[in-house]
Amino acid sequence: MTVEKCVLAYSGGLDTSALVPYIKEKYGYEVIAALVDVGRMQDLETLRKRALIAGAVDSVVVDAKEEFLRDFAFPALQANALYEGKYPLHSALSRPLIAKKMVDLARERGAAFIAHGCTAKGNDQVRIDVSARCLDPSITVLGPAREWNMTRPQLMDYLTARGIDLPLAKENPYSIDENLWGRAVECGELEDPWKAAPAGAFAFTVDPRDAPDDGVEVVVGFESGIPVSLDGEEMAAVELVETLDTIGGSHGFGRVDMVENRLVGIKSREVYEVAGSLALVMAHREIEDLTLTRELQHFKPIVDQRLTDLIYEGLWFSPLAAALRAFIVETQEYVTGEVRLSYFKGHCRPVGRRSPESLYVSSLATYDSGDTFSHESAKGFVQLWGLPVEVWARKRRGLL
Repeated sequence: MTVEKCVLAYSGGLDTSALVPYIKEKYGYEVIAALVDVGRMQDLETLRKRALIAGAVDSVVVDAKEEFLRDFAFPALQANALYEGKYPLHSALSRPLIAKKMVDLARERGAAFIAHGCTAKGNDQVRIDVSARCLDPSITVLGPAREWNMTRPQLMDYLTARGIDLPLAKENPYSIDENLWGRAVECGELEDPWKAAPAGAFAFTVDPRDAPDDGVEVVVGFESGIPVSLDGEEMAAVELVETLDTIGGSHGFGRVDMVENRLVGIKSREVYEVAGSLALVMAHREIEDLTLTRELQHFKPIVDQRLTDLIYEGLWFSPLAAALRAFIVETQEYVTGEVRLSYFKGHCRPVGRRSPESLYVSSLATYDSGDTFSHESAKGFVQLWGLPVEVWARKRRGLL
């Protein structure tokens, strides 16, 4: 009898390690562990072997860092994507890519099932489930963590009872998710929105009070809305994001503490460390300020916001999201230039911007000599611009 196969999104942590024997026992499937590296995964070979120790028939590492930035994070950057004006969507952006890699592996290995360790309260279950169904509706998605309701100590005992000895600790107050675009922390003390986030919740950003007394400036270069250089030096995408993240974090920038509205209908307190992605969104907006026309600059945020919501809601592969991304790409042709960012004790602010495609014309903007703006035309323009409201006002007062 042929044994069915299941591709499991594996992180190397306690939950997904326990899922390996659970899927084998509950469903009778062979488990193929997929470690999709979207950045900040450490000691991948150890994690790969950990899945085999837990009982997987195979364990595969997929390097998706470049693809994550190129096809997911940077398109979101072009849309200035910040959920509820704060969160750069690092987790939401990685899930459709993880789902894609799982579906690809399932097709390659002849697996009819894929599985993940997302809980019933989280957004990620929606993102992976829906993304997989968009990509291949014939593959069934399993979410075992929604049904077992085991605590961390119980999961450790579950593995121990099956003779699976892994170097995993029962005591971990936080749930953490991280990749190149940021780091998310929840649970533990953070579940009380009145309490300040403890120092132990942060890993990549220093306390702003402990940041250097001397600030630093960095010049970020863009081509068609994509970051390509730092301080005039061209950099590969991964190196650029990691470098900017390190610079911002060392100056205490990039901490976001927010209560957000989850897709499943509850509010959740989250702490994010997003020094690199947040600075890039800030810089990208500055280049758009220089290079987009007034009408386009005023309309594009409507599209940006809708795409941001679709990403958060797990609809990256939907027709609407694809159409909105196409519109945004069209707007980015001339979004090229450099922005100077100044970091100091928890703050990052743009202090300069320039572009070969700039629509800022000094001779039109200046109030000094050399002014080429037609002052004579202003009076007639103002008269015609205000004519509709003047007519309205005269009619209301019986003057017409």
